[in-house]
Amino acid sequence: MAAWTPDELDSLDRTDEIRVAGSRKDGSLRSFRIIWHAVVDGALYARSVNGPEAGWYVGVRRQMTGAIQWNGTQRDAVYIDDPSHDDAIDEAFRRKYGNGAPTQALNRQPARGTTLRIDAA
Repeated sequence: MAAWTPDELDSLDRTDEIRVAGSRKDGSLRSFRIIWHAVVDGALYARSVNGPEAGWYVGVRRQMTGAIQWNGTQRDAVYIDDPSHDDAIDEAFRRKYGNGAPTQALNRQPARGTTLRIDAA
């Protein structure tokens, strides 16, 4: 499996939003959706602010593969359930986005239960 390069992780950490898409069974991509994300311990993480029923989250979970876009770059991706760094992800979201209502929503249930690690494919 491919890994994010240090330059990609740095770029992802500095950008405010990424676009994610899940794969369909035939390998084509669903529509890209803008989401917030955080880089923690050299890995990329995201959550669904609208919980597990959000369209992008449902689409990503069907195959657990897809792609992400940021700053003119697109990479294939694998989505993995990974709550192992939830406390650090909470803090990373607060540092990156402040402690307003959207961040608070990301850092509590049901959003916190949607933590995905996004690995380069």
